[in-house]
Amino acid sequence: MIPDKSLIEQRFSKAARTYEEQADVQHVVAEKLLTMLDHSLKQEPLSVLEIGCCTGLLTAKLVKRFPNIQQFTASDLVSSFEPYIKEKTRSLTGRATFLAGDIEQLNFTQKYDLIISSSTFHWIHDLPQLFRKLHDLLTPQGLLAYSIYGSENLKEIRTITGIGLPYQDFSSLLRSTEQQFSVIDSDHTLETLWFSSPLATLQHLRQTGVNAIGTKAWTRKQLGLFSQEYAQRYTSDEGVSLTYNPMYFIAEPKV
Repeated sequence: MIPDKSLIEQRFSKAARTYEEQADVQHVVAEKLLTMLDHSLKQEPLSVLEIGCCTGLLTAKLVKRFPNIQQFTASDLVSSFEPYIKEKTRSLTGRATFLAGDIEQLNFTQKYDLIISSSTFHWIHDLPQLFRKLHDLLTPQGLLAYSIYGSENLKEIRTITGIGLPYQDFSSLLRSTEQQFSVIDSDHTLETLWFSSPLATLQHLRQTGVNAIGTKAWTRKQLGLFSQEYAQRYTSDEGVSLTYNPMYFIAEPKV
């Protein structure tokens, strides 16, 4: 299923107020990505492009980590996220810009020391083409740092409904990244969240915007059958499970 970007924009915009409260895994993923970046950076970046900033979960962490940034550009498909980003970047007044639009279509006039994106690239239509674009946007000593979700992501939902993004596995992402970049560090993990019921997993996905696939509303019967099968398959002493499969890459542009 190819992501519908108009639906992505709609669902994430709707989830703006609840996103950071519900985005437990996204917080963990952002922190791990930054920790890996810390180990790879040779010097503090002065120009940063963040792709898929959402309400600023990663943005706030970047501003705190790199207070000497001279030019910070936060971009997102959802234009209504701008007030959230302005609040998160107040300490960078005059040095921070919010750029609304599709990263696959946006044009840039400068290069960056760091391009970073957390929990976003799985929505991209043509990732190899985006990598070519980002390669050209990096300074010679710049770094690309990104996290993306892999083939085991939300496997419970996908197994039952047959609906899901065309997630790639780790090896495929590594090969794709290495077309334009030399990978310095990489990793992949499984993160499991536990909920009180199958319906609670769906509510979690709605409140983080992650349900931005599929347009048809379920009937009460369909919802009941989903809940029954989910409970039968994925219930343990801890509750019902929902699996995330984050993958991480830190890379430098090839000459």
